[in-house]
Amino acid sequence: MTFGGPTFIVAIVLIMTLGWVLNNWIRARHGYPVENEFWGTTSKEDGPGTSRQIELLSNENAGLKGQIGRLEERIAVLERIATDPAERTAREIENLR
Repeated sequence: MTFGGPTFIVAIVLIMTLGWVLNNWIRARHGYPVENEFWGTTSKEDGPGTSRQIELLSNENAGLKGQIGRLEERIAVLERIATDPAERTAREIENLR
């Protein structure tokens, strides 16, 4: 392959184009502004329903946190019952009657 031939020039153009595409793909995947060949950079815009979706996810997250708290309390009670001596548990049950 000669350095002045058309094959070498096509190879250089192909390598540069693939590098540019790969660079923009990585930048877009990680949320960085994407370079645009003619107009500078293009930033990643949020869609019209993004704020509503964030609000719904936040509400669901709060509900799940409360549910986890209640489950942790129940597990603590079950652990206490399982580790306490049988006579103490029987006495507490009798006191509740």
